[in-house]
Amino acid sequence: MPWALVIACCIGIFAATASGSTRAPFLIEMAADFAVGLPAIANLFGMTAVFWGIASFLAGKGADRWGRRFFLVAGPAGLAASLVAVSVTEHYWSMVFCVALAAAFCGSFTAVSMAEVSLRTPDPQRGRALGWVMSGQSLTLLIGTPSAALIGASIGWRGVHVTVAGVAVLAAILLLANTGRPSEKTEFSHGPVGTTPPTLPQTLTGPVVRLFGSLVLERIGFGLAAFFYPAFLRTIYDLQIGAVTVPLVGFALGNIAGTILGGQLADRYPFRRKSIAAMLLLSGAFGLIWFLWTPGLITTTLVGVGFSLFNALSRPPMMAALAEGPAEVRGVIMGLNSTVASMGWLAASALGGWFYMSSGFGSFGPLMLFTTVAGALIVVPDLQLKSTPTFTTPPHRT
Repeated sequence: MPWALVIACCIGIFAATASGSTRAPFLIEMAADFAVGLPAIANLFGMTAVFWGIASFLAGKGADRWGRRFFLVAGPAGLAASLVAVSVTEHYWSMVFCVALAAAFCGSFTAVSMAEVSLRTPDPQRGRALGWVMSGQSLTLLIGTPSAALIGASIGWRGVHVTVAGVAVLAAILLLANTGRPSEKTEFSHGPVGTTPPTLPQTLTGPVVRLFGSLVLERIGFGLAAFFYPAFLRTIYDLQIGAVTVPLVGFALGNIAGTILGGQLADRYPFRRKSIAAMLLLSGAFGLIWFLWTPGLITTTLVGVGFSLFNALSRPPMMAALAEGPAEVRGVIMGLNSTVASMGWLAASALGGWFYMSSGFGSFGPLMLFTTVAGALIVVPDLQLKSTPTFTTPPHRT
């Protein structure tokens, strides 16, 4: 496994995810600094998802055509510059522009990093490699947001943005050192020499499209939890903001454990869509209990850990299944993965707000069960598909 590349991409994913999530504790302060209402700052999350998704698709397509190294290095570097610009601007619309730019750099990096890791890792290890890369997102939940709130008390939200920019610079340096000539072109091909590479429409087969459908539904379920879990705890148990730390840490630990174990599951069990369906159904069962049954804070925390664990277990098999496509279009497939995931995040934000206003948090359990069951049912026609090794030569050393 190309550990140096995997670690560099994990740090880059951490910086990309943290660039938005670490803004959450400072919504009130940012609104006051820019003399706008709180919704004007909160809406930045939705805008980020849109620009992130668009950039992911375009960067993935560009990486397949021109090589991946430029996007791998320029993404974190551009993110760092954008975050520094956010930290120094004094005008709201200038800040909005810089945040949109940061989201575009995030999207361009995340899609291409997944493609690079999947192409540089043999299939028997691919699930674990992608799981370690995705753990950068989980580390943001565990370390990024709590640390931002802690250090933000002394350096403010502007200082937090500069700090995250420093992490992005570190990722850019590590990626520059660990992506060389082989990442400039497709390293492994699935067809004989001289054959015409497959086009995107040829690659978007029924099983791939159904995976994307399952992905967007899975992201809706997880997004409902990520967006509304703190508010749910504070509302149901009348907690102060500091009291939700332990449940959130438990949720993050479940996510990290699931991501790591999911990589093992993806590599050791070849029927990856069966793994996806089973883990989604289990997470949906926990989600239903989580929001409907509230006997006490400890029970709610433990059920939340269960949901987070099984949801995360579904992710590496899903990513590994997507990475089974032809190497020549791996970048655009991973780009579409990020684009589709962004659609799920947007839907979670919109649906969660509407369901909460109409019927309260009690409706979240059935909604999460519905999305996970639907996500599992979508891949049922492909349950017998078995992953097969796609590498004919070993990956080069990093």
